[in-house]
Amino acid sequence: MGIRHIDVRLCNGCNICVEDCPLDVLRLDEATKKAYIAYLRDCQSCFLCQSECPQDAIRCVAVHERRMPKAW
Repeated sequence: MGIRHIDVRLCNGCNICVEDCPLDVLRLDEATKKAYIAYLRDCQSCFLCQSECPQDAIRCVAVHERRMPKAW
């Protein structure tokens, strides 16, 4: 669960997602001036990056991906 994709074609490098992320998951690439996912495993699916992105370039998933053990 959590952030899954940043569309670099839509990202304008405004840095809002990086500043709003409470767990420091995102970074801004200095060379391309585009956001990228630096620490995917730390994402807790708060959706702040997706909701605050003015370009709608970020996609998050709320589905829990871990498999639950089944009874025998």
